[in-house]
Amino acid sequence: MPPRLGDFEGDWQLDRSIDDRRGGTDGRFTGHARFVPEGAVLVYHETGCLQMGESAFEAEQSHLWRTDGIRFKVCFGDGRPFHDFEAGIQTPVARHHCSPDLYVVRYDFTAWPNWVAEWTVTGPRKDYVMVSRYTRSRNALAAGKDRSAA
Repeated sequence: MPPRLGDFEGDWQLDRSIDDRRGGTDGRFTGHARFVPEGAVLVYHETGCLQMGESAFEAEQSHLWRTDGIRFKVCFGDGRPFHDFEAGIQTPVARHHCSPDLYVVRYDFTAWPNWVAEWTVTGPRKDYVMVSRYTRSRNALAAGKDRSAA
């Protein structure tokens, strides 16, 4: 059964691979993500270490997740629209145009509570595939936050 918005709440381990086909560099991000409820919105925040080639640095980003009818709406941290996708689907797809580049994400919730977001980004400035794998953090599992059985 596909997750509902509240099912994302809590802490996640995050492992992301980046295949930069334009730059010829592979990257990896390892860290944590957290979904925290604020009213009808879940605030998503990730932090971790990004390794691109020989360079490594701390990185973070935030998004806002909410539902609107039968759709998940994902916004940038400042509230600007990012993308949306139909809730209730195991493998939804969404697009974001950041002219002149196109971002396409394919979510995979078939192994919930483990899930994947695979971004393919193409255009004159960018050409990469980024695969993010999410698993419940051990702290969340110990605290009973795994809602997959609910």
